[in-house]
Amino acid sequence: MELVDRQLGPRIEEALEWARVVMLHGARQCGKTTLARLIAARREGTYVSLDDEAQREMALADPLTFLLGHRHPLVVDEAQLGGDRLVRAVKQLVDAEPTPGRFLLTGSTNFLTVPTISESLAGRVQIFRLWPLSQAELAGAAPSEIDGWFDGSSPPTASAGTTRDDYLARACRGGYPEVVALEAGRRRQWFRGYVETVTQRDIAVLADIRKIAALGALLRWTAGVTAGAVNLSDAARRLQTSRPVITSYFEWLQAVFLVHELPAWSRGLPSRPVRRSKYHVADSGLAASLLQIEPGELARPGAPAAGPLLETFAVNEIAGQLSASPRDCTLSHYRDNQGREIDLVLEDADGGVVAVEVKATRSPDPRQLSRLAWLRQRLDGVAPGAFRAGVLLHTGEQSGKAGDRLHLRPIDCLWTPNGRRSGQQ
Repeated sequence: MELVDRQLGPRIEEALEWARVVMLHGARQCGKTTLARLIAARREGTYVSLDDEAQREMALADPLTFLLGHRHPLVVDEAQLGGDRLVRAVKQLVDAEPTPGRFLLTGSTNFLTVPTISESLAGRVQIFRLWPLSQAELAGAAPSEIDGWFDGSSPPTASAGTTRDDYLARACRGGYPEVVALEAGRRRQWFRGYVETVTQRDIAVLADIRKIAALGALLRWTAGVTAGAVNLSDAARRLQTSRPVITSYFEWLQAVFLVHELPAWSRGLPSRPVRRSKYHVADSGLAASLLQIEPGELARPGAPAAGPLLETFAVNEIAGQLSASPRDCTLSHYRDNQGREIDLVLEDADGGVVAVEVKATRSPDPRQLSRLAWLRQRLDGVAPGAFRAGVLLHTGEQSGKAGDRLHLRPIDCLWTPNGRRSGQQ
């Protein structure tokens, strides 16, 4: 496929202007290397990869010498393979010469959770996460829809005509750059090899994984509960493995960016929130592949996986776009002891809240807005002005206001170019 501009690129380049070290991490094959190479070339820097055995051996043997004598920024790809000594050598060099933009480190493992790396580079590093390609990036759009939800400046977006079947196809395709142009059979083969590589090599290099088969089985089990709460005791029983082992393995699936957490959200509401996190497989195409399900099966009436996969698809799209945005925003979910649930709660640094529900229906029912209306009422009571918008995303074409700060939007509003707006109010 053609090279796709990554929305995160300008933020990384801006950070290199003032931060001594920039860390770019994200799932293997999500596009980190391509982006890092482009940045190094534009800034006349140097690129080295620790996936290369010879480079890795030099970095492990004498990390300080390995890092010297290069044009800056020096990109060290898969830096986690250099271990704690490499990171400490980076710290030593940037402390001795605190010049901005000296190092761009990339990693397929969460830099802050790798147990073999104790040095955090606190105060020296800016950390960014790269997600698989978003639909907005694939469309070449520079969307402002999410910002509009917060500041009330976004009029209804006309649907680009995306059908429910197309949404399901997009969800099953996902956003890994090598996958988006593949037909279904080759896509399945790619994902199979990808899971084997990450679980049997990447995690095994960094962790004491004695049951590789259980690690893969846990990932498949997680795909079956994507967009839901995770009961690891149930997983341990089903996979016939101890709870401590399953807990450790699940943490590693998060560390290599295959699974991500939505923590429970609460804001002093007069109800009792359930403080259990929800989890999503970090790419809907990966989830569909693990479930061995295709768009045609999801399109059948009552298909149980359609709703969770579309929710994961939409949540990941929003998460990916926000990771490239200067808006400082947390992502959570809400559930209380009365059974009220909201799929996604966005809260920015100013305390503004946007609540999002994702529905697989083409014909949204106004009653499906009841939870958003409830949250608006409750939040207005405890934090006036905090509730900015409640948005119901769906697979139809309806777009417009549905009440005070409540909106109906097609999911494709997230990647419809800014100029394509409806005249509805």
